[in-house]
Amino acid sequence: MNPAFRAGAEAGLRAFIPLSVGFIPWAIVTGIAMRAIGMDALESMGMSLLVFAATAQFGALPLIASGAPLWLIFVTGMVLNLRFVIFSAAIAPALHEQSLARRLVGGFLLTDAAFAVLGPGLAGARDPAWRWGYYLVPSLYGWLLWQGFVLVGVLGAGFFPRDWSLEFMGTIALMVMVVPMVRSQPMLVAALTGGLGAVFLRDLPLRLGLFAAILLGIAAGFAAEHWRRKETAE
Repeated sequence: MNPAFRAGAEAGLRAFIPLSVGFIPWAIVTGIAMRAIGMDALESMGMSLLVFAATAQFGALPLIASGAPLWLIFVTGMVLNLRFVIFSAAIAPALHEQSLARRLVGGFLLTDAAFAVLGPGLAGARDPAWRWGYYLVPSLYGWLLWQGFVLVGVLGAGFFPRDWSLEFMGTIALMVMVVPMVRSQPMLVAALTGGLGAVFLRDLPLRLGLFAAILLGIAAGFAAEHWRRKETAE
């Protein structure tokens, strides 16, 4: 193994493992949620292995359960994952030396937590092998951890009492992963606007309130960034 790759992998794991604890309750809740709408164990794990996007899964599951049209389920997943276009563009310069196959694997393994924790280290490192190890190994570890505890939720869905409020645990876990990403005023404005929009627009049909909240958050973040740059220029 390339020494630079190994050194990067070790550094990435040290940075990533503490935050990855938040994957555990969120993954268990995801497994339980898939079984709760009537999916069997094979279908649930198949969805988890192929999609690997908890927010998109949670957005799609109520639509699947209600028999919503396929186009709406697809659009819901796409909109909920729009942030990964920005994440991918941000880390692309750090992985541009890698082969297409490696970059495709890296894109599949990209998560909010990986971007938040590993992004700064990728931007500051010069050695391509170190950067690849720093990104790949923690991301692969996160994927394995996620799938393992989704399986716990899938197989143990019938054993978890319904009054344990596991949905709340999942929300807390998601907050633990998202909060470290809010590092600037525009990001804070986007997060607050999107969150408040989701609350106030939650009664719109076909979960359109969620789409509207995402668009509001994106618009607010861009507006805040524009105003900040304008003030800096002046």
